Amino acid sequence: MKSIITTIHIFFAFFIFSNILVAENLDRGVYGVVQSKGKAAPFITVYLKGTNIGTSTDAEGRFVLTNLPEGEVILRVQGIGYKAIEQIIHIEDGMFELFLEMDQDNLMLEQVVISGSRVGLLRYLPGSAGFIQKKELKSIMPLSGNDVFRTITGIHVVEEEGIGLRANIGMRGLDPDKSRNVLILEDGIPVALGPYGEPEMYYTPAIDRMSGIEVLKGNGSILFGPQTIGGVINYLTTDPPASPVGTVSVKGGEHGFFSGQLGYGTNFGNTGMQINYLRKQADNFGPTMFRVNDFTSKFRMRINPSSQLNLKIGIYDETSNSTYVGLTQPIFDQGENDFLRIAPDDILEVRRYSLSATHEYSIADGVQLNTTVFGYTTTRNWNRQDFTYSSSGSNLTGVVHGDPGLPGGAIYMRNSTGQRNRQFEVAGVEPRLKYRYRTGEKESSLDAGVRFLYERAFEQRVNGTKAETLSGALRDDEIRTGRAVSSYAQNKILLSDKFSLTAGLRTEAIWYDRNIMRVGSKDTTIVEQSNLFSIIPGAGLNYNFSENFGIFAGIHRGFAPPRIKDAISNEGVDLQLEAEKSWNSELGVRGKISESLELEITAFHMDFSNQVIPVSESSGERGTGYINGGATLHYGLETGVMLNLNNLLPLGWNTSLLVNSTLINAEFSGDRFVIQKTGMNGNTDTVMVNIKGNKTPYAPKILLSGALILESPRGFGLRLSGRYTGSQYTDVLNTKNVSDWLDLAATDTDFTYVQATANGRIGELSAFFVADGTIWYSFPGKGIEISACVKNIFNERYIASRRPQGIRVGMPRFFSLGLNYSF
Repeated sequence: MKSIITTIHIFFAFFIFSNILVAENLDRGVYGVVQSKGKAAPFITVYLKGTNIGTSTDAEGRFVLTNLPEGEVILRVQGIGYKAIEQIIHIEDGMFELFLEMDQDNLMLEQVVISGSRVGLLRYLPGSAGFIQKKELKSIMPLSGNDVFRTITGIHVVEEEGIGLRANIGMRGLDPDKSRNVLILEDGIPVALGPYGEPEMYYTPAIDRMSGIEVLKGNGSILFGPQTIGGVINYLTTDPPASPVGTVSVKGGEHGFFSGQLGYGTNFGNTGMQINYLRKQADNFGPTMFRVNDFTSKFRMRINPSSQLNLKIGIYDETSNSTYVGLTQPIFDQGENDFLRIAPDDILEVRRYSLSATHEYSIADGVQLNTTVFGYTTTRNWNRQDFTYSSSGSNLTGVVHGDPGLPGGAIYMRNSTGQRNRQFEVAGVEPRLKYRYRTGEKESSLDAGVRFLYERAFEQRVNGTKAETLSGALRDDEIRTGRAVSSYAQNKILLSDKFSLTAGLRTEAIWYDRNIMRVGSKDTTIVEQSNLFSIIPGAGLNYNFSENFGIFAGIHRGFAPPRIKDAISNEGVDLQLEAEKSWNSELGVRGKISESLELEITAFHMDFSNQVIPVSESSGERGTGYINGGATLHYGLETGVMLNLNNLLPLGWNTSLLVNSTLINAEFSGDRFVIQKTGMNGNTDTVMVNIKGNKTPYAPKILLSGALILESPRGFGLRLSGRYTGSQYTDVLNTKNVSDWLDLAATDTDFTYVQATANGRIGELSAFFVADGTIWYSFPGKGIEISACVKNIFNERYIASRRPQGIRVGMPRFFSLGLNYSF
């Protein structure tokens, strides 16, 4: 609490100080908006030529220059991705307004950050992409990032604790377990516990403080790493504004849910800042209680007209009763305890501190050098009570959940705990050069850089002798260290105004150390090393029939290194666990067919020579880490359509219809033999089964989502949306549900089935449909907006997941109200 109060004091001190500075300097100057093709041009340098007086536009393209010298001056406007312009202006007392229009420099446009229209700036991106802007985020009124990602083609999100504190995101049929197959960034910087060693998302950025989301799924991800099997997700936070802006947002709902956010940004002289504080909590959000405090601050300092320094600080603090244990099948079938708090003493604490700095240097027109330095530390301490599915288990507390009469149908709590305490340290530096040049008559651009990353993980397992204890005997103790160097270069050449080719190459060199000091309550001195080197190529093309319509195609090497913990065994043996590799290709069409129709259709094909599969507790299995899973094949079709229906409603109304669909086939394509148990009535046989042709876990064949959005000129808005998730298997054997086996066994005495208990951890997930609705009203000229939202309108009851250890039920109907005030 003391740290929170201190943070609030600092927040208001900045608020008062910045307003004093702004008030003193607003005497003589110019303000305005920089646009390109009618859309805002963000983060553009605006300065007086021949001086160090300048600033940058904000996310809406706005800028303010004050305290300027009198007389005639030359205003120069330049930025990466745009052609520089100059304009003579005459400065007198007072402020005057300018509207400036810039032409795009297509070859210099950034892939991430993608800014602007959904189509316009993607014309030269040789792969599929998705972009959710702030306006769309507001209309979704998301409780977590899960609500947003479900609106993007190719993405499958699996709920864990209901509120999205732990993201489980899979792309194009890849296993969503802790989002390990997706590179997740915030403002271009990794956020995973350990990007190379442990890429699991036990910390997930809060969607509440985001201004946008970017997703790259195809060849455009070649520049990023290390996890580029599925694609790249980049969270975008609010940047410093051109003039003072403050926001207060509160949202409340059922079950003690509350989300409150304070934000303030301003610009004084050559410095801009944006500060945000988020408090989020709930008492019974499903089975989960949580408390989150999230503080971020960003500073932008214009050193001179060609040089800018950006600083960002983040502090995240979470306490929740997150747990691994879920419902058994009998508990779910009873239908009365969907959100039973089975292990009330399970407590997860996550603390994260981050710092980053990016120096942007425009060496000359068409030459940009950006250097980023970042570091963060994450502490993840998790106390979990032990349990068993057997009535004969040891050290039982007497607390039993479920049906003891059915094997595996009951959970027996033990009077002991396992405390999984981990701390991660990550540091990195990445200089990146973007250079535009000409080869004969052909325009080209080169994007090249090198990334150095260091990470270290400290892990301890402490066994407690009481269910509620937070101390005990040290069982495991180790330190894991990783060092990596990645270099990349990608060249784009315009063969004509319509046709462009892109080719790139990334290298990954990784060195692992695992120092095991204690394992299984025995002291050791095991130290082992492993290393890996890989070359990741990619190439793509774009052909644009017009400025707003074209085709794209690409192929690239998917790559994900093995985790340090899995590459070296507990005995210090290098397991030679292979990197996860695939050849990913896609062919698509993207464009604005008319003023009323915009679409992107992409066919994709992902061929894995080896897909590493999870067998850890977090994925619902009984082992640790991951194993080589063999060859898999993923292919399908993604379709995203946006219809403008303005002509169907009264003049002035904005109406749009969004429809997204993903068809996926993901299966094991090579021979792989696993143990299968069969039989009925106690007659059990163990056989080896080839699962070639089986579907990969948590890969639904079909994903559909749609939304109808209506906005009136008087501030009223409505969004109705729905999503359909097809059936999916949860294990490699494609096991059916227990109830299905029992029904078949009753009519066919010779029926043979995969033996399973009723613990709920395996079985097919049935398809389900969920509808949401949001309504809002903005008071014209008041800066006030009120909103209401209902999630799961029809109160659909469905199993969202059987991970980590049992059934997780999807959230029922949920109401919330919101109030936003901007000043």
